[in-house]
Amino acid sequence: MAAPISASQLGIEPGTWNIDHAHSSIEFVARHLVVTKVRGSFSSFTASTEIAEDITKSQVSAEIDVASITTGEDERDTHLKSADFFDVEKFPKITFKSTAIEPSGSNYKLSGDLTIHGTTRYITLDLEFNGVSKDPWGNTRSGYSLTGEISRKDFGMEWNVPLEGSGVLVSDKIQLNLEIQLIKA
Repeated sequence: MAAPISASQLGIEPGTWNIDHAHSSIEFVARHLVVTKVRGSFSSFTASTEIAEDITKSQVSAEIDVASITTGEDERDTHLKSADFFDVEKFPKITFKSTAIEPSGSNYKLSGDLTIHGTTRYITLDLEFNGVSKDPWGNTRSGYSLTGEISRKDFGMEWNVPLEGSGVLVSDKIQLNLEIQLIKA
């Protein structure tokens, strides 16, 4: 079944939708020592979406405060903020600006320009639309799940330590997992 391409078919009112921080998350997963998945997230971010009647013409933009990174381990968080990885002093923000939204089976693909560590790369994320609902206070909300994978080396973050035998301390491939709830402006 093909994904609907009109806002009306999805029950979404066209216009500006803003992110609800309390019900949204931006998370990532990296492999450590090849054998373990380490999870992290960013707690400070903004996003805005301009929904068009033709969903493929909608626009998404987001900005993440890199200093808000947390992995549950203070020493690791400090290292991730250093020049070995994100270099927060020099590159305090991660940004995303969409360039395309396309149907993909019963879901969508969201593509755009992601800037990390001063480098911009074109990425595509799998986008699942989870529906629209009214909250008890009269606000209209919509929900989305996004997943994808990036190479940190593509963004100039190449620090690593080779392991005895084979492998490296931190994986190059980073999984992205976003749960986003928007509120109609």
